[in-house]
Amino acid sequence: MFLNTLTPKFYVALTGTSSLISGLILIFEWWYFRKYGTSFIEQVSVSHLRPLLGGVDSSTPNTSNGEANDSNRQSVSECKVWRNPLNLFRGAEYNRYTWVTGREPLTYYDMNLSAQDHQTFFTCDSDHLRPTDAIMQKAWRERNPQARISAAHEALELEDCATAFILLAEEEATTIMKTERLFKQALKAGDGCYRRSQQLQHHGAQYEAQHRRDTNVLVYIKRRLAMCSRKLGRTREAVKMMRDLCVFQLMKEFPLLSMFNIHENLLESLLELQNYADVQAVLAKYDDISLPKSATICYTAALLKARAVSDKFSPEAASRRGLSTAEMNAIEAIHRAVEFNPHVPKYLLEMKSLILPPEHILKRGDSEAIAYAFFHLQHWKRVEGALNLLHCTWGGTFRMIPYPLEKGHLFYPYPICTETADRELLPTVFHEVSVYPKKELPFFILFTAGLCSFTAMLALLTHQFPELMGVFAKAFLSTLFAPLNFIMEKVESILPSSLWHQLTRI
Repeated sequence: MFLNTLTPKFYVALTGTSSLISGLILIFEWWYFRKYGTSFIEQVSVSHLRPLLGGVDSSTPNTSNGEANDSNRQSVSECKVWRNPLNLFRGAEYNRYTWVTGREPLTYYDMNLSAQDHQTFFTCDSDHLRPTDAIMQKAWRERNPQARISAAHEALELEDCATAFILLAEEEATTIMKTERLFKQALKAGDGCYRRSQQLQHHGAQYEAQHRRDTNVLVYIKRRLAMCSRKLGRTREAVKMMRDLCVFQLMKEFPLLSMFNIHENLLESLLELQNYADVQAVLAKYDDISLPKSATICYTAALLKARAVSDKFSPEAASRRGLSTAEMNAIEAIHRAVEFNPHVPKYLLEMKSLILPPEHILKRGDSEAIAYAFFHLQHWKRVEGALNLLHCTWGGTFRMIPYPLEKGHLFYPYPICTETADRELLPTVFHEVSVYPKKELPFFILFTAGLCSFTAMLALLTHQFPELMGVFAKAFLSTLFAPLNFIMEKVESILPSSLWHQLTRI
C-alpha cells in the first residue's frame, strides 16, 4: 500500500537528492586527499573506530619531523647527479654483460658524465709540460674506446704513467685479477708522482694544480684497488684500505674527494663481514644533518634497527599487543628511508627486476635505488626477517609521505625532475624507469565516485522517464521486501490471531 502511493515525483526527488549528497561527499574526499594524501573516511575509521573495536594499526608509525631542517632543504640541489661509489669496471663487468646479452648497460649520457669526471680528476692545466700527460689529456677526451686504449699504450711506451694504467684497468682488462694487476702498477707510478708534487705544491699555482691532480689520481687508484680486493673475496683487506681512504677523504684541503663517497664502500664491506657494530660507528659519523643523505645511509640505518626485532616480528602479534619501542624505532627508520627514496623497497622485495647499476646516480631516483639494491640485497637477505618487516611496513610508511610532492617531512621536498634525469642515466630499452610512486586513490574515493555516478545516472533516467522508473522501483522494492513478507506470513500462521493483532497494532 505504501509503495502504491509513491508518485514519480518522489523518485525524482529521491534520486536527485542522493546524487547531490554523494557528489558533495566525493568533492570533500577528493579535496582532503589532495591536501593530506589520505581518505577522510578511511582516516576516521582507522583512527577512531578501529581502536574502539580493539584493533591496532601496526603499519603507521608515529614519526616526528625532528630531522626536517630548513637550511638543509635550501642547500641541497634538486637534480645533482653523483658518481656511483660502487660503479662496476667497464672492461671486466660492463663489457662482459654486453658480450653475453648484446645489450649496452650504459647510456651515452652516463658515459659522457664519466668522461667529464675523468678530465676533472686526472688532468690539469700544466699537462702540456710532460708528453705522457699531454697524450692522456687527449685520451680522456676521445669518444672511441679503442682510441683511448691505443693512446694509453702510447703513453706507456714513453714512461710509466698512472692515468694510462687507470684507463687500461678500467676499459681493457677483462677480469678483476687483470684489473687489480694494472691498478697496482698505477699505484706505484702514482705514488711517485704524488710524492714529487707534494714537495713542490707551495711553489706556485701550477704546482698546486699538479698536486691536486696527483692526489685525485692516488685516491682513485686506492679506492679501486680496495674494490678489487672486495670483489676477489679479500674483504678485510678492502676494509682496511677503505678506512685509510675515509680519513684522507675528510681532509678539508681536498674538497673533490668528497665526491667519491668512500664511506659507502666501507659500509658495504662491513656489512659483508657482518660487523654491525662498526657499521653503526660509521653511520654515526656520516649520518649527520649537515651531510648529504643517500639511500645507503638511510636504508643501512633501517637495516640495523630492523635487525634488532625482525627475527621475532609478526604483524598479527603486533596487532594484538601493540608495537614495542624497538619495533617503533625500526618502523620509523624504514619510514625515513622510504621517504628519502621510495623506489628501493620494490627492488629489495624483488617486485621489480634489477639491472646493472649506472656509473652515475641521481639521489632519491630510480638510478640510486638500482645501485643500492644491486649491492645490498644480499645483506638484507642475510638478516633474518628483515625483508618480511620491510614488506609489512613499507606500504604504510609510504602512505605517510607528505602529499603533494612539493611538501617535505623528514627531508627536503622530493625533486620533480628525477624522472627526466633517470631516463638519461638508465637504459630504457630493456628497463622500465620507475617514477615517483604515485599514491593510489583510496577505496572510499573510488566508492563515492561510483556511487555518485550511479545515483546521477538514476536521477537523470528518473527525470526523463518518471513513469517507467517508478515501475522499476516498485518492482525492485517488492523483490527486496518479498523475504520479509514471507516471514511475516509464516509468523501470522503460527501465532494466535489475538496475539498477531496485538503485534500488528504495536
